[in-house]
Order: sequence, then structure tokens, then C-alpha cells
Amino acid sequence: MSGPLPTVVTVEEAGADKYTQILHSGPHRLIADEPEDLGGQNRGPGPYEYLLMGLGACTNITVRMYANMKNIPLERIQVILSHRKVHLEDGKDCEKSSKKIDEIVRDITLEGELTGEQRQRLLKIANRCPVHRTLTSSITIHTRISS
Repeated sequence: MSGPLPTVVTVEEAGADKYTQILHSGPHRLIADEPEDLGGQNRGPGPYEYLLMGLGACTNITVRMYANMKNIPLERIQVILSHRKVHLEDGKDCEKSSKKIDEIVRDITLEGELTGEQRQRLLKIANRCPVHRTLTSSITIHTRISS
């Protein structure tokens, strides 16, 4: 019994540039880099920006599909996302603590003649987008050296 094919992308260095990376996904070619203050050339978004963009795109697509399927009068959706490291525990010595977790803040703007009930339903659907579910689940990463 076979399941769905895995998503596969290829990432490789862009030659002599210190941190610039070329990302390939099927026919698509993108660039990732670090900002100049971190030693990069700032030729493209950084890895965390791509992570946020993936979550934002998945959120918008999932909400749009649901709204269309249920004939909800959603005219426009916009998601603004941010990422930062925050201290695991609040406390007066938190600046000395090395225990930090990743925090993503996702602000969703829904435009259209929507009822409060429709807005709440769309929020629940946003939290069920596949990328959100992946990021909030246990993730296993298997790393190996290929020759």
C-alpha cells in the first residue's frame, strides 16, 4: 500500500556567496540568504521568513477554500506573521535563563460582510491548516550524509 508522494525540495549553495542559497521545488527556483548584518548579501528572504510565508500561504489558502465551499462572503484575507524567541518562564531572572521557545504570532484580517459566528469559524479553520498542524505537532527530522 503506497501513500502520497513526499514533498521534495533541493537547497544548495550559490557558489562563492557566503550564505546565499538556491532553493529548487519542481520548476520553481527561489533564493534564501541572511541579512548583511549577519554576513549575508540579503539577496532573498531568510529561512525563518520562508517558514512564516509557508504558514501564511497555507492559512490563506485553507480559509479561502473553506469560505468558497461554504459560500461565506469573504472578500479578502491577509495574514501578518512574526517570529521570535521568548523565555520559557516569566520571572525576574528570565534574561539570565537560556530556556527559550519559538513564538509565532499570526494576525489574520478578514474582510467582507461576515457575522461573528462566521469569523469564529474561519479562525478555527485557520488553526487547522496543514502547515499549522505540522508546526504544532511532534516533528521527526532524519538527517543523513549522502555520498
